[in-house]
Order: sequence, then C-alpha cells, then structure tokens
Amino acid sequence: MGESAAWKSHMAMGKGAASGNNIVLIGMPGAGKSTVGVVLAKHLGCRFVDSDIVIQEKTGLLLHEIIEKQGLDGFLKVENEINAALEARRSIIATGGSVIYGKEAMRHLKVMGKVVYLKLSYQSIERRLGDLNERGVAVREGQSLLDLYNERVPYYEQYADIILDCEDKMIRDIVAEIKERLS
Repeated sequence: MGESAAWKSHMAMGKGAASGNNIVLIGMPGAGKSTVGVVLAKHLGCRFVDSDIVIQEKTGLLLHEIIEKQGLDGFLKVENEINAALEARRSIIATGGSVIYGKEAMRHLKVMGKVVYLKLSYQSIERRLGDLNERGVAVREGQSLLDLYNERVPYYEQYADIILDCEDKMIRDIVAEIKERLS
C-alpha cells in the first residue's frame, strides 16, 4: 500500500473528522515514540508533533528544568494542560511517557485519533535510557525505573487503541506494522 493510500485508508476508518485524524504514540521513555513518529509521518505524508517539544516551547524551559522548578506534580499539571489543549490535524503525535497520568490530556488525545502504545520490555527500556533526570523523565524521589515501568504499563494498555510489541524490531518494521494495523 502506498504512502497516500495508507493515509487514505486510515481516514476511511472514520478518522476523517478535523480532530480525529491523528495517530498518537504513547509508551515509556526510550520506546522510540519520536523516532517512529518522524519516520511514520514521512511514510504517510503528514505532520509530526512532539508534545514534549510543544511543552518546552510553551514554557520556555527544558523538561528537567520544569521538574526542578515546579516539582514533579507541577510538571505533570503543565503536561496535562498543554496536551489537553493540543491542536493537530493529520499528524503523528509523539507524547511524553508521563502523559498517561493526565486524564484530561488522554481523553483529548483519544478524541484526536488512534492511540498506539509502543510496548517494550523493562530490560529494553533500561538499556536505552541514560540519566532519567537529565532526560526529563517524570520519576518520584526514590522510585526506580522498574517501579515506574510497572506503574505505567497498565495505563498505557488502558488507553491504547492498538498495542504494538516493538521488542527486537527495526524502526521500519514498526512503521510498517502501524500502517498495516491502521489499514
């Protein structure tokens, strides 16, 4: 299926409304949401939006600076508000890993389009991530990456329209599988 045909197929599935024609990627930090999102957008001939960058643009701060200045709860509030007001049309939207804590944001994103969870094992996430604080990962004091993973996975699964196992898969294979599952 060609690029425009894949998008047309996605649109024909009832996703043609002005606010419902997006693909929203969720998952743990390091799962590849931004990388997959850019490649998928190129394949489908649509826009790419990284909600973490939107947050940084709107606040004028890097993610870890927001956490340092406002604390984790302050960051989660900002993230929820910005994602709940996000406007996009015919776009692939890569979200921050903690977006799933914001009920208003997730309700809005589900109206905006199909939510795809890029699922990876804890071991893969651990290998991919560097310094959690420098990366702007929303983690509570004393909380380990494993704790965070175990806390978030049920939310990702709850909100996902499509759960995509990305373990040991190349980016092009993930993109092809998303296109196939949406057609």
